[in-house]
Amino acid sequence: MLTGRESLIRLVGKRRRFLPNRHSLLLSAAPIQDSRLDDDGDRSPVGGTEELKAGEVENRSGETSVSETEWVSCPVCGAKVRGGDYMMNSHLDLCLVKGKKRKLTQRTLLQLDFRSKSGSEIGSSESGKLNSSVVSSGPFENKHLLRRVFGLQKPSLDEGKDIDTAKPPLVVVISNDSQAIEQLCDNDESVSQVGSSSVTDKLQSCDEALSSRMTLETFIVGRKFSDEKELNCGASITLLQDPENAKDPNAIKVLLGDSASCRVLGFLPRELARYLSPLIEKHGVIFEGFITSIPDNPLDVVPIQIMSKDTLTSSSTDENEVKDLTTSWKNVLHVVESMESNSPSAAKYQQNFIILVQEVLRTNSHLFTDEERNFLELFFSFSDDSQRLFVRLYLRKGPWFRMSNVSYPEILNLKEASNELSAKGYMCSIGHANELKNSNMEEILSLLTVSELREISSMLKKNGPLSTRKQDIVAELCSLCKDGVCPKLPIAVMDRTGKCVKIDAKAESLIWRAERLFFLNGEQDLRAFLLVDLGVVKYPNYNCVISEQIFTIRSELLAYEEAIEVAQLMDESLDESKSELVLTCITIAQSRLSSSCSKDIQAIPYETRAKTFSCFSASWVYSKIGTLGISFLESKRRYNEAISLLKLLLSCFTCDGRRGYWTLRLSIDLEHISCPNESLTTAENGLLDPWVRAGSKMALQRRVIRLAKPPRRWKPPSFADSFKRKIREVHILGRPLNSETGVKSRFYGEDGDQCGVEQLALQYYAGEGGGWQGVHTESGIWLTIFGLLMWDVMFSDVPNVFYNKFQTAPLDLDTDGFYTARKSAIESQLQKVHDGMAEEILITSWELNSGTACRGVNWERHSLSELRAVVTCTGGRCLASLCRHLAQDYRSWSSGMPDLLLWRFHDNYRGEVKLVEVKGPRDILSEQQRAWLLLLMDLGFDAEVCKVSPGPLST
Repeated sequence: MLTGRESLIRLVGKRRRFLPNRHSLLLSAAPIQDSRLDDDGDRSPVGGTEELKAGEVENRSGETSVSETEWVSCPVCGAKVRGGDYMMNSHLDLCLVKGKKRKLTQRTLLQLDFRSKSGSEIGSSESGKLNSSVVSSGPFENKHLLRRVFGLQKPSLDEGKDIDTAKPPLVVVISNDSQAIEQLCDNDESVSQVGSSSVTDKLQSCDEALSSRMTLETFIVGRKFSDEKELNCGASITLLQDPENAKDPNAIKVLLGDSASCRVLGFLPRELARYLSPLIEKHGVIFEGFITSIPDNPLDVVPIQIMSKDTLTSSSTDENEVKDLTTSWKNVLHVVESMESNSPSAAKYQQNFIILVQEVLRTNSHLFTDEERNFLELFFSFSDDSQRLFVRLYLRKGPWFRMSNVSYPEILNLKEASNELSAKGYMCSIGHANELKNSNMEEILSLLTVSELREISSMLKKNGPLSTRKQDIVAELCSLCKDGVCPKLPIAVMDRTGKCVKIDAKAESLIWRAERLFFLNGEQDLRAFLLVDLGVVKYPNYNCVISEQIFTIRSELLAYEEAIEVAQLMDESLDESKSELVLTCITIAQSRLSSSCSKDIQAIPYETRAKTFSCFSASWVYSKIGTLGISFLESKRRYNEAISLLKLLLSCFTCDGRRGYWTLRLSIDLEHISCPNESLTTAENGLLDPWVRAGSKMALQRRVIRLAKPPRRWKPPSFADSFKRKIREVHILGRPLNSETGVKSRFYGEDGDQCGVEQLALQYYAGEGGGWQGVHTESGIWLTIFGLLMWDVMFSDVPNVFYNKFQTAPLDLDTDGFYTARKSAIESQLQKVHDGMAEEILITSWELNSGTACRGVNWERHSLSELRAVVTCTGGRCLASLCRHLAQDYRSWSSGMPDLLLWRFHDNYRGEVKLVEVKGPRDILSEQQRAWLLLLMDLGFDAEVCKVSPGPLST
């Protein structure tokens, strides 16, 4: 796989079905010039894409429509291009570089009026600025923040308009820990505490909380687990804890009160059960109630009313118990009130979708136009069936769906739901043959089964063999449709598919944006809510202290979205082996970087570029595309283009951890084109760069030593002696199973079973190698230990590193800012580790957070006993030094550690560890691995290389 491909795949995440800027991007870009082309460098359209006529754009249905306001004429070449600032500037750059027409001066370009803004655009722009200022002006009312935590407050665009601008900037704190919030609020007056005055009004005193009968309105969920399908309005119910529940230890069953057999009706909502369970278990509170109404759908939630039957009196409890009981009741009332604004009949995935959209609209309203906000808010007025159908189809692959194959038990009327979504612009449909266009034919044909396709093919092709593969039949039928020789094909297709629907392009684009703004990555989507609801994933507890928006203006977001589109286009092109389209993507990235880096990056101070938000810029995405493009160009031996791109990246990103890789590749490529002197100079300058670290620095040192020989350099480099340091090697023999080049070596182990070189080395060290225990883990076990020891530090209250409750690490973990922002806390924790408290911290962290998702921590692979043994045998001094390096530069040092971690105990609960890098017969150390081994030796670890050689074959 090309270097940078995996990183690009993670960046893109779930691929979008529709790329709004696809055609405009391809039309505006010229591919990288190949030396084998003619002097003018003319090329045909890339990837076989047909050019749209001037003034035509692709609409949501895949057809073309004229939109004069979106397209303008280039003042240099006269071509029609999209009128956006970003597209226009990039096209002008290309035109001016070619020099085929008169070069316009900067004054002339600035005076050109490419397009006039309409009144609605001006209003949207001013509205965006207003909303942006509102977000950072001051704190919202407490009840809005409370409902933000539970995600159940419908956003209002009028919120915050009366905010006093003299107040300090908004700092939003999202937390489930009321004590932590109180402490934070004591230290900062600008922090808005999560709370609700209406809740505290219900609890005037502790005595009232302990003596009164509390009445709660809630509902029964999980009806599919019910023993009783038929319900009666007014039927009595009781509650029973279910501590053995595998998904939720706080689960509370709802039982039919009149049944002697304790028939289960369902469960209380998870959020409510979390706080009611301690009331029942610790304080002996008993609840009873009745069903208030019966839903139409038997699987819908059932509204109920419950009352506390028995409570403790203040005379029978001590002060701490009174305080604990009061706090528990407050938490219960908080949850109940927050649920009031949400429809009790909503399915869980429906609620989650509404939560996501509401939260994004509330916190990022300045990134949407008035039309986009109104369009998204329209979703809240849809019927339950329409909302559920949209979410269900949005989560499926698609893009088209046969309505005859769509069926969900919670959706009562699919036809009405589909019609409502189509009428409101959330869905497109095809119901008749005359609506089926050539552009949609291939996608609609893909919905048919092989037997249906063969039936149509045999009907249309009277003679000739029939294909057996689905893709072949689809291709044949599409060719008939394009040639216009088969007018009966649309009728035959629609007779079999019936009505087909798909998510509208506008709706999909806006929801994609909402997901991206909520999760801040492409790997998570609405399924993250589902995994939490099912108890499959548990995220850490932390406070979201937000004082700064990631995207301050709309244009930044639009540029970032366009860059993600280019990244997806490049990823798809590599999958389909479309080299010309890959080159086009590289050209687009290079053009964008050339035009934007000088103003977006070089003008920003050094300290600012280290901030977390840099990875949410369009330039950063284009740098990812450029890094992958370098690997692609090198694979095609297009070294001159690769050198040009590398120099551009190094000039644009002056403070980036990837500079080591870029500098190394630049030095290598310069040598490929027979420029050894420049290659040497590049390597020498790279060693002076503070951002060149770890393995990249080691590789550049090796190049300098190899190239810096007389007559280029008469004096050896200063690091020549240290670079020649020897790493201890151990050689063992094994009976080889294979000896093929390019295939991982396999051997027979001491027990006769087949194994790899790592398992063979473990057997050696366990026996004649010294009686060591060990695991093949590479970096895994060390990252797990680091995560457990630094858990409280990683999830501490640092501003602007947590933006939602679905993060497994702070956003700045891979930056130098992680250590800088927490230096005192990190050093304090490392001092405890140095003083021998590591095992105690490890055990406590394991017991409190077991199973919780955290970056680097692998709960399944490593047991607590193994981790305790490693921590004990390593010793506080070495362990603290190792953790300090990870904290200071997690990105550079989180990979490349030795394969084996070995340990053994001596008397008095003391021990030692050894780290071993295992190499097979044809393997050599990478520069990152060598850097790790030397670092470990400097930190005081016992490190060595174990080389496995094939022994004589037994006859």
